[in-house]
Amino acid sequence: MLGITALVPAEVIYACRENAVDLNNFVPFSEFQPDDKLCAWSAIWRELILRKEVEVDKLVVVAGGDCYNALVDGEKIELSGIPTLYFIYSFNRDIRLMEENLDSLVEFAGGIKNEKAFGEIADLKQRAMEIDSLRTEGKLSSIKAFEIEISGSDLMGSPDKYGKAIEALEEEDVDFDYRVAILGIPPIYKGFHEFLQSIGLHVAYDEMPFEFIRHSGRNLGEVAESYVNYTFAGNIWRRMEFVEKQLKERNIDAIIHFQQFSCHHKLEDIILRERFADREGYPYITIEADLPGSTPEQARLRLEAFAERLAGV
Repeated sequence: MLGITALVPAEVIYACRENAVDLNNFVPFSEFQPDDKLCAWSAIWRELILRKEVEVDKLVVVAGGDCYNALVDGEKIELSGIPTLYFIYSFNRDIRLMEENLDSLVEFAGGIKNEKAFGEIADLKQRAMEIDSLRTEGKLSSIKAFEIEISGSDLMGSPDKYGKAIEALEEEDVDFDYRVAILGIPPIYKGFHEFLQSIGLHVAYDEMPFEFIRHSGRNLGEVAESYVNYTFAGNIWRRMEFVEKQLKERNIDAIIHFQQFSCHHKLEDIILRERFADREGYPYITIEADLPGSTPEQARLRLEAFAERLAGV
């Protein structure tokens, strides 16, 4: 099992006949509270591995362009004897750097043994994009769509399992008052989308999970060309241009910026707020979290007040 700490091209991992597991998917359901931490996400998956509560044979740490706390936590895991690769995204979309990192990933994972995996996963992600369209149209709950999109990072540990999860979904009528976007990192609170739905807020756009399903390729070259455009790891101005297009195409009514304590991305809040609230006029609220668990009462009250305020906009 090959663990990943953020978005890493799963197409490559499966083409090398390895299985991927996104360690972040364990965090919202963990009750462990690490003492030695900055960001709870990386500190928790670090401890889950070191305590052998989650077992991986190898680890790929996204050490540049996305999560910087993961770098040191990954080094601590490497010291324990687990083979570790550090994967770096280019801030300026340097295709050569992406190609070099993909070559290193291929070598680390044992070499490409199943070229067909590229096309099979590209088809799966296309089906996941169709799920995203249903959610945008209000024909599927954001809860179900989020599960598919967030699982696009590792394909649930098995492309077959992921495909069956997609096939099991059926269209439904979704009752809601407003379409909202969640920008920033995915919520560390379990049940966050369920709570939003209960107060009439339909999440029609999850920024980062959408990135997990929109990047793919039918060969290594196409994968490089796609993943070099991973918005969350690059220049924020390009990222905001992409986000603004999504907001308009999805008829978004309001924005929730979800940020994590001790994450460098929280420093982007003022930039995002100035662009989307001050300039574009979107109602905007920032929710900050630290440890996993249920959505705290204070955050619930703020979101309920935010939903009520939308009625007067």
